[in-house]
Amino acid sequence: MNKKIKRREFLGTVAAGALLGANATGKDINNAGSTPQREVRLEYFRPKELKEAQTKCPTIFQPLGTIEWHGVHNCVGVDSLKAHALCVRAAQKGGGLVSPTLYGGVGGVDQPHTFVMDEENNVFSKLLRPWLEQLCREMVRDGFRAIIILTGHYGAAQQIVVRETAVRMSRALGIPVLGTPEYILALDVDYTGDHAAWGETSLMMHLYPDTVDLSRLGDPPHQGVGGRDPKTEASAEDGRLLTETIVSRLAILAQKMPTWNYKTLDRFIDSEATLVAKQLSAPRGKKNVWTAWRNIGSALRNYGKYLAEENFEQIKSSVGGL
Repeated sequence: MNKKIKRREFLGTVAAGALLGANATGKDINNAGSTPQREVRLEYFRPKELKEAQTKCPTIFQPLGTIEWHGVHNCVGVDSLKAHALCVRAAQKGGGLVSPTLYGGVGGVDQPHTFVMDEENNVFSKLLRPWLEQLCREMVRDGFRAIIILTGHYGAAQQIVVRETAVRMSRALGIPVLGTPEYILALDVDYTGDHAAWGETSLMMHLYPDTVDLSRLGDPPHQGVGGRDPKTEASAEDGRLLTETIVSRLAILAQKMPTWNYKTLDRFIDSEATLVAKQLSAPRGKKNVWTAWRNIGSALRNYGKYLAEENFEQIKSSVGGL
């Protein structure tokens, strides 16, 4: 077989599995396999293909993260990389496009190689909030009808800023905007969020296995790690379970959110507003900003399930347990 025929067959194979053919190498765009996947990254689209993709599913994902120490065993881009990979997989499964990751958020651990853009526990964000507001406005102006902001960086203030902004923009723009950390979609599989520990490390072992080196960890406690010991408990299999749980729910939302009428939108906004109001007000201006998270694993255990089912009233009721 001559080289031209081989090349033609190779390009045909790639084109069959991708919307644009941007992955000419045939590699999975999540670095987690070798099977070509449908291209969903916004920045790789040309205008014609972008319009076609919007027509099929007018949802856009906005991953958030930062540069931050995640132990000696993880790369410093954990938050951003996992959020982006989860969004990409959700878009491939359920529809929609993925905007380039926004690096930089509220706070960060007191460790080397950490970029802090807004000070820790600052719910009065000077940088992240207006940036997200403008992104939402531009996304709607460009024709998107639903926005999912997924933050892989989740200090308490970061979570509050992201969800409060999403609620406000949902009201102002008249479309659903969900702003959430990824872990809250998987509380029912016992992922309550951590820092460079079992959960985040397991996700990275599944999504980006080449970035994790557990052999660099000595005996606990591990520097800048908060949560279950990743050296003895993290695994790619756990990461797969977390990924599948989160991605399945995001995919359902990507399909459903653009179709919501105003009645459904108002129910969604009401439940999300109740949640973020509780998170913001629980400290009463004096206590620890994490006050409303003490019972999150039990009180909001089914948040991800209820959200995907559009059972917003049950979410609102659950907030009382925080």
